[in-house]
Amino acid sequence: MSDAIIQALAAKLKDDPGLQKKINGAVELDDYLMIAKEAGFEISKAEFMRYKAKLALELSDEDLENVAGGGSGQGCFFLTSIGG
Repeated sequence: MSDAIIQALAAKLKDDPGLQKKINGAVELDDYLMIAKEAGFEISKAEFMRYKAKLALELSDEDLENVAGGGSGQGCFFLTSIGG
């Protein structure tokens, strides 16, 4: 169920510039999860971390480079983590 909620949040982020702006301002995971909750997407830390771990197994070389700090620095790590 949590994967579906996170994917629904990612879909909403693609269509909602205001929510994107809020998410991009998130510094800590708790901030990100609070913004998601306010938008109607209740996700626990454990669910989010499990989803990110699953995605990490599927990352391309370019994605790995960006996560390691070699990327352009654009966008929020949380957003790019779930937004695909």
